[in-house]
Amino acid sequence: MTTDQIILFALFITVFGLLLWGRFRYDLVAFAALMVSVILGVVPVDKAFAGFGHPATIIVALVLVVSAGLVRSGAVFLITRTLVDASRGLGAHIALMGGIGAVLSAFMNNVAALALLMPVDIQTARKAGRPVGLSLMPLSFATILGGMATLIGTPPNIIIASIRQETLGEPFRMFDFAPVGGLAAIAGLAFVALFGWRLIPNRGTQAETSEALAEYIAELTVPAGSPHIGKRVAELDEVAEKSDVAIIGLIRDGKRRYGRAANAILQEGDALVLEASPEALDEFRAALNLDFSDARRQELLTAAGDGLEVIEVVVPESARIAGRTAQGLGLAWRQNTVLMGISRQGRRITEQVRKTEVQPGDILLLLCPRDRGADVTEWLGCLPLAQRGLNVTANDKAWLAIGLFAAAVLAASIGLIYLPIALGLVVIAYVLTKIIPISEIYNQIEWPVVVLLGSMIPLGSALESSGGTELIANALVQLTDGLPAWAILTVLMVVTMTLSDVLNNTATAIVAAPVGIQMARTLEVSPDPFLMTVAVAASAAFLTPIGHKNNTLVLGPGGYRFGDYWRMGLPLEILIVAVSVPAILVFWPL
Repeated sequence: MTTDQIILFALFITVFGLLLWGRFRYDLVAFAALMVSVILGVVPVDKAFAGFGHPATIIVALVLVVSAGLVRSGAVFLITRTLVDASRGLGAHIALMGGIGAVLSAFMNNVAALALLMPVDIQTARKAGRPVGLSLMPLSFATILGGMATLIGTPPNIIIASIRQETLGEPFRMFDFAPVGGLAAIAGLAFVALFGWRLIPNRGTQAETSEALAEYIAELTVPAGSPHIGKRVAELDEVAEKSDVAIIGLIRDGKRRYGRAANAILQEGDALVLEASPEALDEFRAALNLDFSDARRQELLTAAGDGLEVIEVVVPESARIAGRTAQGLGLAWRQNTVLMGISRQGRRITEQVRKTEVQPGDILLLLCPRDRGADVTEWLGCLPLAQRGLNVTANDKAWLAIGLFAAAVLAASIGLIYLPIALGLVVIAYVLTKIIPISEIYNQIEWPVVVLLGSMIPLGSALESSGGTELIANALVQLTDGLPAWAILTVLMVVTMTLSDVLNNTATAIVAAPVGIQMARTLEVSPDPFLMTVAVAASAAFLTPIGHKNNTLVLGPGGYRFGDYWRMGLPLEILIVAVSVPAILVFWPL
């Protein structure tokens, strides 16, 4: 190996290792690797930031804005509110919601599609009296599957189309992915709706599951002059039991006391650490006349005279608060909002709630001024767990939004206009028609993904130009030497799937696509079946909650554990391989 190859392989191994570790955000890791590669001379200075102007990066950013416009116009909710019915059986409900999610994901960002449908699914499960965990994971998988069918459905498809244009001179078109990705999606949806949901652990009845979903670790403070000062913590157990609240600890002077501190004598300013649902928490607070954890902020809120409301939100990976504490973010003084509790499945919060680092998948219980819940949720970058009208602001423009988007897709599909230009025109039209305010355009773009793409694309190009991808491809060709075509594609798909299950699917596509092209060149066959293999495999991340953002989003609301995903995900990935490889050989022959 050359010096450049050694440096690049070391950088990629380091990047993959840091991404697996998860201690640092993926965009920071990728950008740092890019800077190091420039300093070490393996990426030319004039190409260092070429990835930020790459068509794939631009398309991903524009798709996010267009998705926000479709949601805000009410176009998508127009579909869901007319089709969803809580009286349907679970299998039929999953088939319908999954079908809607898959179709939406084919034409808008799949994270946005899940964000819209998740509150609908949760509300439907509660009305139907069934565990929400039985339907949320299938919905997440369905939105991932639907993205495989079109060019703009998922970032890996956009990346692979761009790499094909750079390598072969022509990109994949809008619906080139449909024959293979569409078949895989249909087969996957059928499996999820008929059999897959039965493999999800059912940890109790509806009542028990709903309670588990709504349980928060929260804090209530003993105010000055409280009649409970001087009592032992254990003396409050009777009231706690009646309110269905569990007292699990005590915080004094900012420090958590050892264990449950049942025999500790209560003092002014002590914070009781509780495990409870929002309703039970409020009942317990009122019964004992306790304060919220941020008493000073509560006084200011109450004095404002507009009243208060409690909202529940789920934290996606891209949220402003993800990886930060409520105190460090300045939630109280910036938004007049108090973090009352955190629900994190499978782990108790042992630190002070306001000083606890919030993680993707957490559910937050927030106390905010009345009618400000939507603004606070949007500022945090979180998703509401109930229908609060957050995503619907211009119902009279639903069909206009659909028409503009459909026209752009049609024009791009028949080659009348370049896709990034078509999407750019849609964004301009959405702003001019006030479907989406111009002040919110940049808020809709998921900048960590943009930075990841902009950083990884030059690294991927450098790996290819240095001959690194050729080394990997030759190793895979030697491994599959003498095997039939379907076996070679299967090996490539399994390797790519494995990477995508533990890494970001965007990064996986950037690395695997050039490898697929080089394998085709070595075998002297068409590269298209190899690119399609990578496209399907990079999106098929079903084994873990970290493989795809949608899986992370449903982790908390669904009450899942890390090991729950493979139960339905493993047979689904096997099915995807079994369906996709023959389809690739039929529609994209070697």
